[in-house]
Amino acid sequence: MSQKLDILIFGAHADDAEIGMAGTIYKHTSAGASVGICDLTAAEMSSNGTVELRKQEADKAAQVLGLSVRSNLGLPDRGLFVTPENIEKITAEIRKYSPSIVFAPYWEDRHPDHIACSKLVEEAVFNAKLRRYMPDQPAVKVDELYFYFINDLGQTDLVVDVSANYEKKEEALSCYRSQFVKTEHNSVSTPLTEGYIERVRARDSLLGQRKLISYAEGFATKTPHMVHLFIPKEA
Repeated sequence: MSQKLDILIFGAHADDAEIGMAGTIYKHTSAGASVGICDLTAAEMSSNGTVELRKQEADKAAQVLGLSVRSNLGLPDRGLFVTPENIEKITAEIRKYSPSIVFAPYWEDRHPDHIACSKLVEEAVFNAKLRRYMPDQPAVKVDELYFYFINDLGQTDLVVDVSANYEKKEEALSCYRSQFVKTEHNSVSTPLTEGYIERVRARDSLLGQRKLISYAEGFATKTPHMVHLFIPKEA
């Protein structure tokens, strides 16, 4: 039987989850939560680096963040179409780890694979609870589905204070040297090699400013939050 996770995060490529929510990940793992990342593809279409190097970088980032598990479904990079086969593979991953909370990329982004990943995960979360869908595996009901931002900041319903964890986020991102640092071996200029980490830092700082904290990571949700009281109950 697979280990049950508190949180399971999906990304189209290794580094997606780190860009969007590495601080939140480390904040939870350091508090004792079990967190996993599932990368849908091996990022074989990336302009820089190699599949083998990207895997090494992903494993190193997983260690930095204290992940309980990191998996890769091996779906085709730039081939993340919403098909029954792809939905089944993601649904099986959700049922394997039975997470309480699932994260996926925000549904609007400049990279089509991030948008596709968002839709695929949303479909899989819904299907995972259907007992007559893939009936050979027990149905799993995910409590919450949240969406994190990668390239484009959108509707922000929640922010997490990651000020105390931001050094770990930067350490995790630095593991992906093949993507963020232009060298003689990674000579293709992409948005990631042109000061991308600095822009992520600026975005997280701007989100933090809205709550007068140093750094925050933002999230969106498509379902309402229940509030018991808007003010604390008097003793």
